[in-house]
Amino acid sequence: MNVLAVTANADAPFLTQQVDALEDRGVSVTTMSVAGEVSADTARSPLDYLRTVPRVLREAGPEYDLVHAHYGLTAPAALAQLRLPVVLSLWGSDVHGPTAPVSKLCAPLCAEVVVMSAEMGAALGRDCTVIPDGVDLERFRPEPQSSARAAVGWADDEYHVLFPYPPARTVKNYPRAKRVVEAVSRRVDRPVRLQTISGIDHDAVATYFNAADALLLTSDSEGSPNSVKEAMACSVPVVSLAVGDVPERLAGVDPSVVARSDRELVDGLVGVLERGERSNGREAAREVSIERTAERMLAVYERASGKRVPTRARRIPAKR
Repeated sequence: MNVLAVTANADAPFLTQQVDALEDRGVSVTTMSVAGEVSADTARSPLDYLRTVPRVLREAGPEYDLVHAHYGLTAPAALAQLRLPVVLSLWGSDVHGPTAPVSKLCAPLCAEVVVMSAEMGAALGRDCTVIPDGVDLERFRPEPQSSARAAVGWADDEYHVLFPYPPARTVKNYPRAKRVVEAVSRRVDRPVRLQTISGIDHDAVATYFNAADALLLTSDSEGSPNSVKEAMACSVPVVSLAVGDVPERLAGVDPSVVARSDRELVDGLVGVLERGERSNGREAAREVSIERTAERMLAVYERASGKRVPTRARRIPAKR
């Protein structure tokens, strides 16, 4: 099977891991990134997405079985070609954020729609296949906390709460995390450090997870946050708001807490820190391993490739 993947972020670790796992299963994936440059301070403009349309029209030839649009704003470019069926994967902000109308408009035109949680499907208002992003259990695994802390330079006589996002990402709500940690600091017997990390090589991220006493998630909205699954794979306790599929992922994981208010976040984090134990999350994380999620995505591809656009509806290929 040959797939043309159109994405807003070709370097996203969860995407590259998914592509590698699919290629291990015999799928050939050609990745096309949206035009323009993106950084922590610069987002792509609507013009960048518009400039991607002719590139997709030129590339999406009969050698492909389908087009996989990753992120809602890539769907119009993927659908502009009428030759191939489109699989649309939505990431969370494209269902709950300001770009949601684009996702809702394009979803009915796609052969298959993949979301990361049932909550996202309900918000979209249509039947979808729920496939959370997978976690690499070989990369994210438990390690001794003492050696991890030595590697990242964190003190042993303090509590370390991990917030693995840039504070500037407003949807992650860093001010709330900071407020919660400040409240927790007044109730425990040692200093509590809120550790933010971003721009770290993905191979090194697991060390930070293993150095932490807990992961704190205070996002306003999520789909299926990778940080929660990665913390689970490292047996690190999670204290999180009830966003996305977090309640489902943390069901039966102990110690960990799903909260619905600042007070519950504070009480939950105090309890986790004072227990000082690792969680049983790694076993639960096996349900969302890269291998399992890749198998489910392959099944979506197989269904979609059987929905090829009839010849009478095909667009005449653009000249190269």
